[in-house]
Parts: sequence; C-alpha cells; structure tokens
Amino acid sequence: MIQFKNISKHFELKGQTVTALDQINLEIPAGCIFGIIGYSGAGKSTLIRLINLLERPSQGQIIINDKDFTALNARELRQERTNIGMIFQHFNLLQTKTVAENIEMPLTLLGVGKAERQKRLDELLEFIDLKHKKDAFPDELSGGQKQRVGIARALANHPKILLCDEATSALDPQTTKSVLALLKKINQEQGITIVMVT
Repeated sequence: MIQFKNISKHFELKGQTVTALDQINLEIPAGCIFGIIGYSGAGKSTLIRLINLLERPSQGQIIINDKDFTALNARELRQERTNIGMIFQHFNLLQTKTVAENIEMPLTLLGVGKAERQKRLDELLEFIDLKHKKDAFPDELSGGQKQRVGIARALANHPKILLCDEATSALDPQTTKSVLALLKKINQEQGITIVMVT
C-alpha cells in the first residue's frame, strides 16, 4: 500500500512560493490500477514523482508497505527504488543504445550478470512482442514501440509498483489503447500496483 499523510509540496519560483500540493492524504491499495486525472499544472506529475521521492515533500510522510520513505537515508532509498519502475511521456530512451541495451540498462546498473540479464531480456521482449526489434535503435521505432520498450525497461528488475507519468499522451488513440491493454495485462498477470497520471 502507498500512503500519503498530510503531504504538501512548495516550489520557489521567481521569489514567490508556489503550492503544488496542499495537505494531501491518499491511500493506494497494493495490486490495483490507480488513476490520477487533472488539468495541466494541477500537480499530477509532482504527486507521482513524490512516490519514489524524485521530488521530496515540503511536509508530510510517504509510506510504502509500512516503510516511511521520507525517513530513509540515501542508500536505503536507492535500495527501495529498485521496487519502483517508472515510464514517461517522452519515453526517455537512450538514443545511442539498441532496444536490448535500453531494456537491460537497469540490470546492468545493478550489476546483474550477463546470463541473468539475457534471460530477463528474452522474457521482456516476448512480453512486449518486440523480439524482432531487439537490435533496432529508438529512432527506428514507432511511438508505441518506444513506449513498449520504456515499459519493458521499467519492468526489468521485477518492481512491485509501476508509475506512469502521462505515459500515453504522446501517442495516437489506437496506440494508446494497445499500451493501456499492456498495462492492464501487467497488473493482472504480475500483480504490480500501477499508478497513472493523465
């Protein structure tokens, strides 16, 4: 379960304090798909980035599976973040790396051995139906294929939570439908908690 307890987030902008979130209390049950919908500038992306502490709250606590993330030191937070995957609106793929290298990147950074990386890569390419594109570069892919690679990369180290920050807003309606179907499949087959903002 993800809990926000009295969460506020303030930014300093041109000498003014801007309140992005004010006293948010929220519970997201484990294993669900949870959507956050709102206007542009409403604080949705700030809220989702607080879950893995890419943004730190100005006040309040973020508790995930009974651990207070706001109280963790840098090393503990790095360790906990391995349980949280994230996909982005603009894919954030490394342009000079192949599909396979992009998907493997989190495992490489964690020091996972070559054989284990290859096994997980094969599973993920099969899951996102892009085995035939494993040696392609991002600029050779469609928007939907890029997002599938982003999803596979986010799933590489078996996260318990998947954060989707405007993950379909750069896609056409048909591609959006297929990406949403893939996310639903991930939730149903792997029990991963999915938090989406749109």
